[in-house]
Amino acid sequence: MRYFIEFSYNGKNYFGYQIQPNAISVQEELEKALSTILREEIKTTGAGRTDTGVHAKKIFAHFDTEKVLDQELVRRLNSFLPADISIKRIFPVKDDFHARFDATYRTYEYYISLEKNPFTEESAWQHWRKSLDVEKMNEACKILFEYEDFTSFAKLHTDNKTNFCKMYKAEWEQNGSELKFTVSANRFLRNMVRAIVGTIVEVGSGKLKPEDVRKVIEDKHRNSAGTSAPAHGLYLVDVGYDFE
Repeated sequence: MRYFIEFSYNGKNYFGYQIQPNAISVQEELEKALSTILREEIKTTGAGRTDTGVHAKKIFAHFDTEKVLDQELVRRLNSFLPADISIKRIFPVKDDFHARFDATYRTYEYYISLEKNPFTEESAWQHWRKSLDVEKMNEACKILFEYEDFTSFAKLHTDNKTNFCKMYKAEWEQNGSELKFTVSANRFLRNMVRAIVGTIVEVGSGKLKPEDVRKVIEDKHRNSAGTSAPAHGLYLVDVGYDFE
């Protein structure tokens, strides 16, 4: 049987979700816990691979086992896993349902602190030395919807077969001293959200004009975009599926 597992994690101590040689990953911890409790080798496939230091408030993975599982496994896994990984639920799906390829959208949030805040130092980009024009940042975000080729925001030398993505939402909201960017698309390239944030922040700080984003995208080269925003401000917050 195939099962989906919904979970969340604080990415501070991990080199991303996906297993890597000589580096601790969320996938490694998850598979170790599942294999120990179920007493068989369990391999998981995640909805995506987050970068080093990036967090996930809601993410899914699938795995196969012949055992019939119940929600008691959630409690047992949470007892076994480190404090920075939390299992929310486990449920059966069709045998061919895929955590990565059957996802219809993914949504990220990025947080910026507009004042020096020791309590969000590890959870938001501290950008208080220079003010940001949120109106211009949202103006620049509207340009993203004019394009589907986001090569300029993709990490170089990856195995992506295509750099095309369909953007569904890209919007900044300010709540007091907190600035939140919400972005949703059918798929994202490696480093894409952090590259977009870094570029749009250059618009907000006056280094770029909103219309300059068009040239950045049309250049189709990573060097044309801004420096990637720090990883610790980024959260994967939702992955959509049609479970019917």
